[in-house]
Amino acid sequence: MTIQDFPTADWPGGKAAAVSLTFDVDAEAGWLGEGDEYARRLTILSEGRYGVTRGVPRILDLLGRYDIPATFFVPGHTAQHHPAMVESLLDAGHEIGHHGHLHLRSDKVSEQQQIDEIDRGLEALERLGVPRPRGYRSTSWELTPETFGLLVDRGFLYDSSCMGDDRPYVESWDGLEILELPVHWSLDDWPRFGWNIDGGGNVADPEELRRCWTAEFESARAERRHTSFTMHPEVIGRPYRLAQFEQVVAHMAESADVWFARLDEVAELVSPRLRVAS
Repeated sequence: MTIQDFPTADWPGGKAAAVSLTFDVDAEAGWLGEGDEYARRLTILSEGRYGVTRGVPRILDLLGRYDIPATFFVPGHTAQHHPAMVESLLDAGHEIGHHGHLHLRSDKVSEQQQIDEIDRGLEALERLGVPRPRGYRSTSWELTPETFGLLVDRGFLYDSSCMGDDRPYVESWDGLEILELPVHWSLDDWPRFGWNIDGGGNVADPEELRRCWTAEFESARAERRHTSFTMHPEVIGRPYRLAQFEQVVAHMAESADVWFARLDEVAELVSPRLRVAS
C-alpha cells in the first residue's frame, strides 16, 4: 500500500476532521539528556520544571473547559520526578505516551542506550500505574532503524515521529511496519518559541501560531483528514502564548465539525482500515 492510497476516514459522528492535541512533557529531562553538564545548570533546569509547575495545570484547565482529551508524551525521568503530575494526567482521562527515559536522541547514542531508553521509560511509567503506552514519540523526532525495530518488537500500536504524509500512514523500514501518526515542525511550538542561552532560538509573535494553526485545521476539515499539533508545557504554557492557542481551540470547537481525539483513539480507528488496505 502506498501513502497516497490511504483511505479517507469516516470520523465518529460524521465529523469532517479529526484533531489531536499533543504535549511533550520533557521537564528537566529535556536538558539532562543533552549532556551531564546540565545537571549543575539550575536556571535552565528550572525552566524545564516550569512546564510541570505552571504549564501542565494551565493546559489541563484549558482542555477541561473545552472537554478535550489529549495525548501527553512523558519521559520516564519526568514521570519519576513528578509523579503528582502523572496522576493529574490520568485523573483527567488523557493518554500518556512513551517519550524515552532521559530524553536522549536516538541518533546520537548507541544501540544499547536506545534499548535502555525504551525499557527504562516503560518501567518508570508502569511503576506509577500508567497503562502500557500504545504510542511512542522519539526525542527531537529523530527515529533510527534500531529504535524502529524496538517499537515493533515491544508491540507499540503507533509511532508519532515521522513526516512522510499529513495524515495517518504506514511507515516502513527493512521489512518492518508501524502505523504512523505524523508530525511536522510547522505544527510544533518549539521552532517558534524555543530558546536557550547557548544556541539562541526564536521568540516569535504568538499570533503567527494562531493564524497558521487555524489554517491547518481548515485545510484538514476541507480534506476530511486527521491533523495533530505538538506542544511543550514550558513553551506553550506561558500565558500570552496559551491565550493565542486557546483562540485556535475555540475556533475549532465552534465549528462543531471536529472530532477531538487522543492519538491512541485515532490509531484504534484507522489501524484496522490500514490492515485491510494493505
